Amino acid sequence: KAVNRMQICRAEYRAIGRFMEQLRPTRQHMKTLQTQFPHLPPSSLLSIFSQEYQKRMKRSMARHHAPDVVKAYYQRYRSEAKTRPTAPLLLELANQVDLSPALLARLIVECFLEEREASVPASRHVLNNMLREPYLIPDLLLAKHVEQCTVNDCCYGPLVDCIKHAIGLEHEDMLRDKLRERNLSFLDENQLRAKGYDKTPDIILEVPIAVDGHIVHWIESKASFGDDHSHRTYLNEQFWSYCNRSDHKPQSDTITTASEHKMITRETVKLMMMSSRET
Repeated sequence: KAVNRMQICRAEYRAIGRFMEQLRPTRQHMKTLQTQFPHLPPSSLLSIFSQEYQKRMKRSMARHHAPDVVKAYYQRYRSEAKTRPTAPLLLELANQVDLSPALLARLIVECFLEEREASVPASRHVLNNMLREPYLIPDLLLAKHVEQCTVNDCCYGPLVDCIKHAIGLEHEDMLRDKLRERNLSFLDENQLRAKGYDKTPDIILEVPIAVDGHIVHWIESKASFGDDHSHRTYLNEQFWSYCNRSDHKPQSDTITTASEHKMITRETVKLMMMSSRET
């Protein structure tokens, strides 16, 4: 089947990024984004927003993690929990200070545990378990507010991590199925590791193929939108090591999206094979 491609020029991508600056990672704001750009798939918009929002959080993380700021967040929450216990307090606070609800919940739970344990820092294991399973938090009201953050945050948190992991596995399976349909001989990541390779692409083609006039030796599947920043990051952290082994250098010339917010770039040694879901 032909891949359903849809090109987004950089000017439009920048326009989407500027509009996203005023948004928060909630379902209500995702609906606003879809209304503003109805011609783009919702999954593409969510992927773009997630990446742009994570950049925003990285830029402001130090400010939110300052000890006096964290203390102020916690004291404000405890105070309002006494007067407005039924309100979505952590969600409201997260929106007001422009911090991911899931990240704010983590800070608040950490303060709560330190307060209970006489200022002894909570172990990462205990903290992560409480965020994944809020019912483990001894304070039932706090547990409810933490759960609200986890459910409503579309960019961070244990729920989002599970979804991303599942999508990644699903599309790796789709990739292998597509290769088998075309009778292409390949080795996947598990087979390569069994042979002793440490850092490998998802697929190495045992017989290279030609795509759009370029020779493809290996395939890396990424279940995310491929903007310029992510391409540079992946090149530095992964792709150059693959290229150096085969002496082939990538030559990217465009940004193209396919269905399910997948990114396809024309590169001599990288191919992301995407297709529309069956309906």
